[in-house]
Amino acid sequence: MLSTLPETIDPLHLADTRGELKGQLPVSNLDRLTEVLVDDSGSVQVDLFFGREGKIPKVEGNIKAALQLQCQNCLEAVEWSFDGNIKLGIVKTIEQANRLPEDFEPLMLEEEKILLKHFIEDELLLNLPAFPKHEHECFALEIKTNTNAQLVSEEAPSRENPFAILAKLKKTGES
Repeated sequence: MLSTLPETIDPLHLADTRGELKGQLPVSNLDRLTEVLVDDSGSVQVDLFFGREGKIPKVEGNIKAALQLQCQNCLEAVEWSFDGNIKLGIVKTIEQANRLPEDFEPLMLEEEKILLKHFIEDELLLNLPAFPKHEHECFALEIKTNTNAQLVSEEAPSRENPFAILAKLKKTGES
């Protein structure tokens, strides 16, 4: 077990030696992920075990993070906690990926070694909510306190009812 995480890993070698990786990875090191975050402080807790299930090289473990996303209702920061278990079969071809048991997701290797941060980042990006938002009604509160909403309703031009003439005719009984 390593207390500091390596920059690159060889998943097949780790699977053959039943390797274990535990440690923290700063969120600020995850370049693609930080593009969608409000704040890149904090770290990702990584706890991974490599091994084999039959002939299938695998990686199982847990990834935990508390990320600051942008609420899609009020555009303020909202904390999103991720505590995900992963179970991946290490494969080199699409055919191998198609033969994996249903409880495995494929980890496709294009090269012998991969950057650990890309692997962790991919797992987090795949699990991000499509529309992060606060659990409370932040949008409704925002409208009530937003003076711009009041200005829009005050500035809306009052339109004359096109059927007003018909209503007058109906009252007078004229045809």
